[in-house]
Amino acid sequence: MRRIVALLSVLLLLFVAACSSDSSSKNTDGPWEPKKAIEIVAPAGAGGGWDTTARMTAKIFEEEKIIEQSIGVVNKPGGGGAVAWAYIHGKKDSPYNLFVTSPPMLLVPLNGQSEYDFEDFTPIANLIADYAAIAVRADAKWDNLNELFEDMKKDPSSISVVGASSPGSMDHIQFIKVAKAAGVDVKKIKYVSDQDGGALTQLLNGSVQVYSTGVAETVEQVKGGKIKVLGVTSEERLQGEVLEDFPTAKEQGIDATFINWRGFFGPPDMDQASLDYYVKKFKGLSESDGWAKIREQYGWNEMFMDSEEYKEFLAKENESMKTLLDELGIGK
Repeated sequence: MRRIVALLSVLLLLFVAACSSDSSSKNTDGPWEPKKAIEIVAPAGAGGGWDTTARMTAKIFEEEKIIEQSIGVVNKPGGGGAVAWAYIHGKKDSPYNLFVTSPPMLLVPLNGQSEYDFEDFTPIANLIADYAAIAVRADAKWDNLNELFEDMKKDPSSISVVGASSPGSMDHIQFIKVAKAAGVDVKKIKYVSDQDGGALTQLLNGSVQVYSTGVAETVEQVKGGKIKVLGVTSEERLQGEVLEDFPTAKEQGIDATFINWRGFFGPPDMDQASLDYYVKKFKGLSESDGWAKIREQYGWNEMFMDSEEYKEFLAKENESMKTLLDELGIGK
């Protein structure tokens, strides 16, 4: 009988030890490290700002050995980002599925094209500030923003503006913000959405007269003598070859800027340990020499915000965007 009791005592101790070990392995209070490959989703096709940011981020993480695990970039285009957001939302609390985002994360839900908004995900860190460019064909009659907007004040609908985003999203709103500051009746502006990669082609073949896009998307075309940039939305002139030649809207007397902030989110309900891990790694990326070269290459400015700073910034930006959309009558 004593042997049986002793045996049961030993089994009980082993059971308790096993439970304790299992519990400690699930403890999320301590440091977290990824145990498998990480996926970064670009909510659009190849070649755009989201795709470039995601791929350059993965590249520098690997080259600088900031993250040891492999990182894959996956493109999930559609709905101005909504398709990717729905996909990530289904990865609830996963620390292995991240996505890059920017102002459409606010604009698309605000104009009713996505059921998910920024509050449905976990903000990790913002990395950069990119800016908008307003461009025309090289042989266009306008040489600056004021000349363009003087014609638009007379008849806004006579001049078509093309962008790669949906109506009410970034390429549309960045142009609207500058045009409004210049005194144009923004409700009458004719905006053409081309989300299939043909926006530049429409400008070059004369289907439209103005191209609203990101600064980086204009550099090679300017070098090739195909387009000219009438203005950019940064506070001051950008640095770098070609970029330094682009005048700002502000220096042309138009009191408007537009920041295309770009950063990374995770699925809803990421635990604090994995969030802390990624905040630290993205800060390391932002401070690395490799990332400094990438910023210079694409004309991006440093704009790092950790998770808490990012949340506060997003809430303020969301209110500002909502006001603009309401004025256009396209808010939900």
